[in-house]
Amino acid sequence: MPPSAAAGAIFGTASETSTSTAALLLQDYDIEISNTRRTIERVPEDKSDWTPHPKSMPLGTLAMHCATMPIFGVYIVEDDGMDMATSTRPRIPLVFTTREACLAQLDETAAQCRAALASASDEHLARLWRFSFGDHIISNSPRSLTFRQMCFNHLVHHTAQLGVYLRMNDIPVPALYGPSADEQWTPPSS
Repeated sequence: MPPSAAAGAIFGTASETSTSTAALLLQDYDIEISNTRRTIERVPEDKSDWTPHPKSMPLGTLAMHCATMPIFGVYIVEDDGMDMATSTRPRIPLVFTTREACLAQLDETAAQCRAALASASDEHLARLWRFSFGDHIISNSPRSLTFRQMCFNHLVHHTAQLGVYLRMNDIPVPALYGPSADEQWTPPSS
């Protein structure tokens, strides 16, 4: 979905009118992927190792984390659960090389996740999805809730964190949910 259409979804002008769980999740999904893309587009290639604090993730690693997060949404939709101690799913390296490569990674994982979510039935999304690390249960909630918490909320959190990194490097922060100090935002015309 183009960014203008995603922004339009905020104001109820989206064309998807189905009330299926997947359709509702996809409305948010398209907006958040657009916001993440717009934020990654600002990541400077010469500051990928920059961190605001010794305990913080480097800027390039954080950008790649945002770009690869949608693949976790695929796992939530497609797998019966996940034990992080014994997961067989491959991990995508979080090595930042260029902004374009990071955006290409986001486009790839976002398309995979969108396709998985679009094909999921209400019944499938209502099933429990067990997420654990060995015997420690992190969550055992319906897939739809797990998707919102572990994919959406996680992505929003790190995209916002990336915005703070941009601000601390005097890089204009994009207007995502309204204007930023650097960029005005207006809803798209109908």
